[in-house]
Amino acid sequence: MTRVLVASRNAKKLNELRRILAEAGVAGIEIVGLNDVPEYPEAPETAPTFEGNALAKARDGFAATGLPCVADDSGLEVDALNGMPGVLSARWSGTHGNDEANNALLLAQLGDVPDDRRGGRFVSACALVADGVEEVVRGEWPGTIGRKPVGDNGFGYDPLFFPEGDDRSSAQLTPAEKDAASHRGRALKQLLPALAALAGH
Repeated sequence: MTRVLVASRNAKKLNELRRILAEAGVAGIEIVGLNDVPEYPEAPETAPTFEGNALAKARDGFAATGLPCVADDSGLEVDALNGMPGVLSARWSGTHGNDEANNALLLAQLGDVPDDRRGGRFVSACALVADGVEEVVRGEWPGTIGRKPVGDNGFGYDPLFFPEGDDRSSAQLTPAEKDAASHRGRALKQLLPALAALAGH
């Protein structure tokens, strides 16, 4: 069994990768999170791109634990805000991870923006670092930003994000529907060949 560290304490992210591996029939990999390994200093996310932050996190995890490490950096790019919040998505309102405040600020900033100009996308960059391996991939999930939060599933900006071609918000989708379409799902699927190789497939 090959242990692979996901540089996150977010159980939803760990389970997402577990489901994607299972669906692809990749066996022999045990996914562990930051809570399952000895604590190590995590560098701040200071890169100007999702790719730079994901790679830095994966390098840190691999260097500290010796385990192949997958890390992602993701966020929301809104066209009317010139691609912001972008890498600042989790701390857009000034407090890291305060979803309600972040959503409220985003809605306020888009208050006067008409429906046909509320386009954006969720972006996820995922990096895999292991012995002799450094791979960074990017997944994008296009959609539009709603006018009020809808739905109870998901986290972050999910209640405001309406995927292209769907009249439900991301927070109204089932986990399986979200995996099939989401930015992180799209990025993680691109890492499957490298992860399968680690497991000796």
